[in-house]
Parts: sequence; structure tokens; C-alpha cells
Amino acid sequence: MKEKSNLALYRKYRPQIFKEVEGQDHIVNVLESSIEAGKVSHAYLFVGSRGTGKTSVARIFAKELGVSTNDMYEIDAASNRGIEDIRTLRDGVRVLPFDSKYKVYIIDEVHMLSKDAWGALLKTLEEPPAHVIFILATTEFHKVPETIISRCQVFNFRKPSEAILKDILLKIAGKEGFELGAGSAELLAIIGDGSFRDALGILQKVLNFSKGKKIKREDIEEITGAPKTLLVNNFIQAISEKNLEQALMTIQKTAKEGMDLKLYIKLVIQKFRMAVILKYAPKMEKEMMGDLSEDDLVFLKSLAVSKEMFNSSTLVILLKAYENIDNAFIPELPLEVAIVEMLGE
Repeated sequence: MKEKSNLALYRKYRPQIFKEVEGQDHIVNVLESSIEAGKVSHAYLFVGSRGTGKTSVARIFAKELGVSTNDMYEIDAASNRGIEDIRTLRDGVRVLPFDSKYKVYIIDEVHMLSKDAWGALLKTLEEPPAHVIFILATTEFHKVPETIISRCQVFNFRKPSEAILKDILLKIAGKEGFELGAGSAELLAIIGDGSFRDALGILQKVLNFSKGKKIKREDIEEITGAPKTLLVNNFIQAISEKNLEQALMTIQKTAKEGMDLKLYIKLVIQKFRMAVILKYAPKMEKEMMGDLSEDDLVFLKSLAVSKEMFNSSTLVILLKAYENIDNAFIPELPLEVAIVEMLGE
């Protein structure tokens, strides 16, 4: 099957002004206030996992300060990490802006700089020209020297919640002329794992390869290789029926099909949580209808009503398995241990 088009959704829908930035109000409000008060720092350090909007906010901040494209410089420290690169930067810093009050240097992945490069950058940060603002961005805060951190205003970017990602995915899919069916946006948000860039990249792939304008959850599973609903439901049903053997067989089948076990556990937890809510707060059913297909809703309701396994204790055991999977040399082992803990005699 050939791709329909290269939509480049992350770039196409990158926020251009502060009010378009989602999930980072704690940062946007401070930056806007500093501009209004005329109290702008000479150095900022933006910290957060990939795809949380660090460089987008940096660009917007520069634009709000009235910095033109001629006076905005973006540097990728992963490929410009040596002392000579920083010396070149220091030479450029001394030159006055072309047509703005400030020159802004955005250095992405700044933790990749070499030891000598850090030393050279520190000298510039210690005595920066009045017309220069540095915005350093990193996904690995622990690799940034304390001497650099102490000279910067540090802002921690939060991962967007699944609710925020879901809302953005629904809006962008609609703007592209597509409709995400029940549970589709929820699945994409889960796979996106707290990254705007990753979530929109996955959506782009799904839209490019979809056969129709309405995207079903099954379409996403097929295109992305996400664990199939049937495997998730079979595992949950095995728990509800206290069928240890069936649960272990489902885990093995999932592993043999090459599924991402961490994503699989996450999908199990998400659906299991909904079953617990349906059991103890049935009036919340309407709020879940957009996250579940009609078949899934009927399935979970039928299990939750009478099954004693749908409780907080079981949910805690599943959460522990999710936390342990990154350190397991056998990916399915944490989930196997969890099911034995739940159902073993």
C-alpha cells in the first residue's frame, strides 16, 4: 500500500503563539509576565522529555520579544558539541543584532556538549552581552553541569496528559478531514506516551495509510502494531474468571506476536480501571462512551457487575508490573508474576 501524502502534522500544527501551547500553563504564564514586566533573563534552561514543546515555546518566546528570524539562531548540540562550535558561537554573540533588540540562541539537546564546550559556554553565560538571550533545552537534566544550571532560569515541561493528547488528536484529525471512531483517539494518546510529537507522528502514519475517512480502533492496531483489543480483553476476562492458565497463555501469545509488552500492560490497566469505575460508579458510564467501543462497554459492564477481582488491590498489582517491565530481562515476566500474585493459590 502506498502512502497517500506526507502531512507533516507536527510541523503543520506546531503552536505559533502562547495561547496555542497546551499543557504548559505554568511556564507560559511566567514567560508572558516576564515580557510584560520587562524582566527578561539572559539564560533559560527548558527541561522535559521529547516532544513536550520545549523548542516551540522557545521560538514563541523569542517572537514575543520581537526577535526577527535574522536574530534567532537554533543550534543542535548533538551535532555541534565541540569547543570549536561554542567558540564560533561566542564570536557571533559579540555582534549586535541585525534588526531586533535581542539575539536569541536556542541550543537543543544541550546535554550533548563536550566537557570543553561546557567550559566555553559557561564563560559566555557568566558575562553575557546585554543583547543576548540563551535558551537551552534538554531531555537529560542530570547531564547538565550545576555551574550552568545556577546561571539559568529553569523551567520543567510536563508530559501532556492523555486527555490533552486525545483532544488535540481529535481536533487535528477533524481539520485533516478524518473522524476518529470510539476509542481511537484514546489508543493514539496512550501510544503517544506523553509526547505531542510522537502522538502526531503516529496519527500522521494512520491517516496516510487508512482506507477510509473514519478511523476505527482496529485500523490503528493494524497500522501501528498495537496490541489487539481481543488480546487485552481475553486477559481481563481470564482475571475476572480467575483462570490463571488462560491468563498466562494470553501473555505468551502477546509476546510471541511481537507486541510491545509495556504498551500491552498499559492498555490492560486502562481498560481494567474503566471496569473498576463501572463497578463502583456506574453513573460515569456516559463519560466513558467516547473512549470505548460499544462492544467494549458491554463487555466491561458484564464483567464488572458480578466479578470480585475488579478492585483496587488488583489494579495496584498491575501498576507494579507496569513499573517493573523496563528492568525485566524477560519482558513478559512482570506480568506473569502479577497474574500469579493475583490468582495463584
